[in-house]
Amino acid sequence: MEKTATKSRKKVISKADFKKAFIEEVLISGHNPASVFAFAKNLKSTESEFYKHFNSFRALERSIWAGWLNETVEAIEKDAAYVEYSVREKLLAFYFTWLEVLKENRSFVLKRFEEVPKQEMNPYFLDQLKKRFEDYINELVIEGKDTSEIAERPFTSQYGKAFWLHFMFITRFWANDDSTDFEKTDAAIEKSVNLGLDLVGKGPLDSMIDFAKFMFQQR
Repeated sequence: MEKTATKSRKKVISKADFKKAFIEEVLISGHNPASVFAFAKNLKSTESEFYKHFNSFRALERSIWAGWLNETVEAIEKDAAYVEYSVREKLLAFYFTWLEVLKENRSFVLKRFEEVPKQEMNPYFLDQLKKRFEDYINELVIEGKDTSEIAERPFTSQYGKAFWLHFMFITRFWANDDSTDFEKTDAAIEKSVNLGLDLVGKGPLDSMIDFAKFMFQQR
């Protein structure tokens, strides 16, 4: 009796199992599963088990990408040296680690970005990831202002949007990179991060503005 009951019991599939199976099915079949019912049945699970974790395939995929972002941030923050990094160094560490995480699922990443027009900066599957990315970047901006690596300007609140465009640029660049060991992407990360931090840092323009304010106050 006990063996019979065990055989009839549906297999319990974890959240991670569903995500892994979804990626595999998309890559093998070339498209999303036909339905939640069919997807769960192939895993010897049930729709109700699926809905305990996700309310749709879109929600599942958003969770996949957000999970990769979380994995990236957790990995760099575990490094004892990270806390001593400058904002510039932290951003470099973030991008190099992000692409190492993506490398484990490059085929899936390429497929999704091939389906998205180049001008699309907010694909649906990055919705959840974007919120986590913005939280991370906002922390760096606050830190950068405290350490004077980032200048306080009237449009400082818009830096998050600029960093998001940069994130999309780097991710797409890597997706299109066919150089050995992604050497071109490594160079793109270093050059674009250095340029970006130079632009948001205090420079000659800020000195001119400060001097102009000082002269105005002397009137």
